[in-house]
Amino acid sequence: MSERPSSGSNTGAMPASSRNGSAKPTRNRTVREVVFVDGVRTPFGRAGEKGIYAGTRADDLVVKCIRELMRRNPSLPAERIDEVAIAATTQTGDQGLTIGRTAALLAGLPRTVPGFAIDRMCAGAMTAVTTTASGIGFGAYDVVIAGGVEHMGNHPMGAGADPNPRFMSERIVDPAALNMGNTAENLHDRFPAITKDRTDAYAVASQDKLAAAYAKDQIQPDLVPVATMKPGQGWTVNTVDEPPRPGTSVDDLAALKTPFRAHGRVTAGNAAGLNDGATAALLASADAAEELGLPVKMRLVSYAFAGVEPEVMGIGPVPATEKALKNAGLGIEDIGLFEINEAFAVQVLSFLDHFGIADDDPRVNRYGGAIAVGHPLASSGVRLMNQLARQFEEDPTVRFGMTTMCIGLGMGATVIWENPHHADYGFDIDKATATTTETGAAA
Repeated sequence: MSERPSSGSNTGAMPASSRNGSAKPTRNRTVREVVFVDGVRTPFGRAGEKGIYAGTRADDLVVKCIRELMRRNPSLPAERIDEVAIAATTQTGDQGLTIGRTAALLAGLPRTVPGFAIDRMCAGAMTAVTTTASGIGFGAYDVVIAGGVEHMGNHPMGAGADPNPRFMSERIVDPAALNMGNTAENLHDRFPAITKDRTDAYAVASQDKLAAAYAKDQIQPDLVPVATMKPGQGWTVNTVDEPPRPGTSVDDLAALKTPFRAHGRVTAGNAAGLNDGATAALLASADAAEELGLPVKMRLVSYAFAGVEPEVMGIGPVPATEKALKNAGLGIEDIGLFEINEAFAVQVLSFLDHFGIADDDPRVNRYGGAIAVGHPLASSGVRLMNQLARQFEEDPTVRFGMTTMCIGLGMGATVIWENPHHADYGFDIDKATATTTETGAAA
């Protein structure tokens, strides 16, 4: 997001006049740079009575994340938080009541700190980030907290929903599009080159990469320990993700049932499971980060959302990425790291095939993805950002990275970030102005 006059800026226009005829000076506005300061998440759990968060409230998971962000960034006064945006797909019960505001109060932030709730299904946290980042760019905020939560054990996907009957009676969408597993099977139909063997192999690789990342302590630094209590079991402190199945083989996955279609290709092994968890991130303007002594882990370059046919919602990241790249003046070859949410293996592979990227390209999901670690819907966007930020720190040879995901009901979302550790990082922290060292690299 480079500094440039806003669409409302009018440097050569006559001054606006009030009703009594007195002239008022116009004011030029520039878009401020937005940086990703820090991000955390709870360990992800399996949804259901046997999951680690059975009996735990969703809002308490968010509170853990907010408190941990404040603990990790002691130079940030709580009263400098300008907004708290928390996403949830099912906004009822312990995920309702304007959860951004209630979580802020429960976390002990000053009552002067406002908050709101947001919903874009799987891209909830990602939308919380882009929405508040836009507010920072416009000058409405200096520092924000944005994240998401989904307790699918307390709130199974679609529970209590009442889709308008016109969806069916007027055939606005195929009824199958309301079930995400069916849309993944549809994507297999559209791209027959993406076989079940390929998706199973991709899923095994995701498990293997996550296990390797855990072994190298690349996941743990951003996890918030969560203490839970269950009757008859007492207290447990959860410090690692519950969903991973290290050691999974292709033969293991080949034996699984295909619940969405007889003789289908989508299984519990090559898709993300039903999960519980929460995430939260600190974003700031570059000048506020400098003023407050906050770290800069990434710079926001551009973002985009796109709609696609609901029946093949998994293809959504493709047009969203094309839009985000165009907005940034970049090509797919400029992206050195990809964090792609793995709702389904077929969805990731359709993205890779479109852009001519190999299934095992080392730029893609270096720490594994949602097939292994889990996908608590509205929380997952910030998980992608946490992992990209840590990979940026580990690999200063990469300048640009991307977080992208498909979204239920036929959408996609993509955010492009810049690595502050790269030698050509196009942002001068001291001057808080954007610069460009490569043609077309300005956002």
